[in-house]
Amino acid sequence: MSDLLTRVTIDPAVCGGRPCLRGTRVRVQDILDMLAGGATAEEILGDFPYLEPDDIRASLAYAAAAIRDTAVIAA
Repeated sequence: MSDLLTRVTIDPAVCGGRPCLRGTRVRVQDILDMLAGGATAEEILGDFPYLEPDDIRASLAYAAAAIRDTAVIAA
């Protein structure tokens, strides 16, 4: 998983320092929002041809790492 996480970059000068994919302006949050909205990986890659399948996996890995040891309580 650590190899995937190297695809996530944080630069204070890009997108307000939010996590992005490989120095692009595509935020991890954007990928997660699209997936949560029902988009498939193939649709996302079609919309962003400069991304790779591992970029989507990296977004998921980043989210998993970010919430590790954190409880989420659904109302």
